[in-house]
Amino acid sequence: MGPRGARFGPRAIRAASARQSKARGFNARRGLNPYISPYTILDCGDIPITPFDNALALRQMSEAFLELGSRAPALSEGDNPKPKLLTLGGDHSIALPALRALNKIYGGPIAVLHFDAHLDTWHPAKYPSSWESAQSDFNHGSMFWIASNEGLILNGSSAHAGLRTRLSGDDWEDFIDDDRQGFLRISSDDIDDMGTKGIIDAIVKRIGLNTPTYLSIDIDVIDPGLYQCPGTGTPEPGGWTSRELIKIIRGLEDLNVVGADIVEVAPAYDGTGEQTALTAAQLGFEILTSWVGRGISRRKNGGGNEAETIADVGDYGSERDEL
Repeated sequence: MGPRGARFGPRAIRAASARQSKARGFNARRGLNPYISPYTILDCGDIPITPFDNALALRQMSEAFLELGSRAPALSEGDNPKPKLLTLGGDHSIALPALRALNKIYGGPIAVLHFDAHLDTWHPAKYPSSWESAQSDFNHGSMFWIASNEGLILNGSSAHAGLRTRLSGDDWEDFIDDDRQGFLRISSDDIDDMGTKGIIDAIVKRIGLNTPTYLSIDIDVIDPGLYQCPGTGTPEPGGWTSRELIKIIRGLEDLNVVGADIVEVAPAYDGTGEQTALTAAQLGFEILTSWVGRGISRRKNGGGNEAETIADVGDYGSERDEL
C-alpha cells in the first residue's frame, strides 16, 4: 500500500498535536484547559480495519463506533451522560458508520453540520463506472446520501457550510437531491456578505441548541493556497482561511454536538511545514475545548450535571499515540 490518500491522516494529526498537553493546554480564548477539567479525554487508538474489503471495513467501523459510544462514561454522575467521539481521518466515508452508531445510541436521526467544499450527498450513480459494484456505492462522496436514505440524518435541521463544488451534468439536479435530504447550503462566498457571525447565526437558527448534532469537518473546506491546507485529496480554490473556520467553530459551542470528525487529511500532499495536519490538530483542540466549555457552563447554570468521557479515535492502523 502506498502513501496516497488519507489513510495516514490520523497519524499525521496525532504527530501535529504533540505540543498539546496538560502542562500547555490552557485555551486563552475560552479561559480553560480541556485536559484539566471534570471531563476525561482518552485516546482510544485506531480502529483496526481491513484495507482490502470496503464492506467488511464498514462493518468493522460500525461495530467499533457502537461499542465505544455505548460505554459508560469515566464519571458516573449526570443525566444519562454518553461518551462523545471525535474521530480523526482518514476518508470521509467514516461518517456513515458513526451516524449508524449514533442513531442506535440516541434512538433516532441526528442533525449533521457538515463543513466541506463538496456536498457529499451525491447519489452513487454520480460516480459512473463501466463495472457496477455494490461496494463502490459506498464512498467519500455518497455517505450522507446513504445515511439520509437510511433515516439517520434529521431532515430539515442539517447544514453544509463552505461549499464551492462543481455539480454533475448541466442542471441543478444535485442541489434538488440535496434539498430532498434536508440540508441548508452555505457557500464559501457567503462569508463575504455574512461574515463569520452571520454564518454562526444561520447555523444555530437551522439546527437549534438542543438537537443532537454530528459535526463533520472535511479539511478541504479550507483554502489550499496561501500556505493553508494543501494536504487533501480533492482541493478546491476559493475556500475559507483556517482562522475563519476556527472562529466559526468557536462560535458554535452551544450546539449539542454529540460526535465529530476531522477528515480527508492526506499527508502525502501536505507542505513541508505539515500545515494541514497542524490545522486539523488545532481544530481538534477547539472541538475538545468547546465540549468541555459547554459542559462546565451547563453544570454552573443547572442545565444538567453532566460528566462525560470525550474520546479520540483514528480510523486506520493500530498505533496508540497520545493526542
